[in-house]
Amino acid sequence: MKNARIALLPLLAVLALAGCATDKTRYGDARAVETVTNTFGSTDLQMIAESMTRSMLQAPVIISGNLPIVTVQEVKNRTSEYIDTRAITDSIRAELQKGGKVRFAVDAAAMSQQVEELKRQQGEYYAKETAAEKGQMMGAQYRMEGNVTSIVKQVKDTRDVYYKFNLQLWNIRNGLLEWSDEKEIRKTTTKG
Repeated sequence: MKNARIALLPLLAVLALAGCATDKTRYGDARAVETVTNTFGSTDLQMIAESMTRSMLQAPVIISGNLPIVTVQEVKNRTSEYIDTRAITDSIRAELQKGGKVRFAVDAAAMSQQVEELKRQQGEYYAKETAAEKGQMMGAQYRMEGNVTSIVKQVKDTRDVYYKFNLQLWNIRNGLLEWSDEKEIRKTTTKG
């Protein structure tokens, strides 16, 4: 029994030291190419947002200088993996907003919060002359929507993922497609 205890001491020492190991965290460049896996990542999101923003800013409806009002619909994820499509449209909206050539109306996802705030300001705690009035919201002239799809192929140790992101800008009044573009990304990983 004593020999068994002595034999276990090195194993216990290794386990104790392993438990004391600490992870090291460091900051990296958020714009650096991320190649940890071939699933959808930050580099893909940034490439899509930059490409779509550049393209949309060249659309005739945008360069006309009339400051069109756009509402953003949810981008549909038609891939087999989880992709935060809201993050993509938020990035595109932020870049377009910085350009100062597009205005955004409240979208469907934020409408309940907008209505709640209007109701709150109509309450007894706000001065009527400074409270936002019901019926004053601006309707959007254009609707931005899109989808992301993927094709995944795997042969032995090689996995290929193809993504296609499509975005459109629709005229709400007449239903005409005013602008459309797509961005393709291919990522291949080979084990070994």
